[in-house]
Amino acid sequence: MSAMRRTCLIAAGLATLGGCAGMLPSPPGPENMTFFVTSVGPGKGANLGGLEGADQHCQALAKSVGAGHRTWRAYLSTQAPALNDPKFVNARDRIGAGPWQNAKGVVIARNVEDLHSSRNNVTKETALDEKGQLVNGRTDKPNRHDILTGSRPDGTAFPGAPFADMTCGNWTRGGPDGSAMTGHHDRGGLVESAWATSWNSSHPTRGCSQEALRSTGGDGLLYCFAEK
Repeated sequence: MSAMRRTCLIAAGLATLGGCAGMLPSPPGPENMTFFVTSVGPGKGANLGGLEGADQHCQALAKSVGAGHRTWRAYLSTQAPALNDPKFVNARDRIGAGPWQNAKGVVIARNVEDLHSSRNNVTKETALDEKGQLVNGRTDKPNRHDILTGSRPDGTAFPGAPFADMTCGNWTRGGPDGSAMTGHHDRGGLVESAWATSWNSSHPTRGCSQEALRSTGGDGLLYCFAEK
């Protein structure tokens, strides 16, 4: 092979790599993390201080590991006061465009559609906390696999009144009344069905207190995504 041909092949290879660079995940580490499960909840059950308080919780945990330079959003929906009231929020609309990767550099979804499809990579091994550590699943003690979302499988909000409360009063209730939809970060359930193994819409809690959340296998944990 001539020196000129070799040079041309190397140049072509570098150009191809350059074109693919945007498709590859960033190096692992907190500074490049764009998704995590909270290692702890705020401690008031599902009373997160509304969406604003939940976002602040995500931001504070991200900052504690060196990822505070990003804008973080909790993956949560809210319900409207009444059925035809447009004042609701879809979780899928508040998390940015993606892609998202955990603290180990593993991509969990490329975009919003990918996240809400069977192609997503949310599992116990990938849904790590902000420190890059595993979060207890259904077979661990204590079980912490119920992650608060208040969302339907496609990431949209449930209908408002007179339908059931699925967001613990839009994340302001921390007592026995109300309930909130949860997902299973470990994709584990009592039965092998789509709802039981859903990462974002598996079953509601028995109440909104910390004790109620724990009784169904949770601890007030959230999914946090870097919006930008």
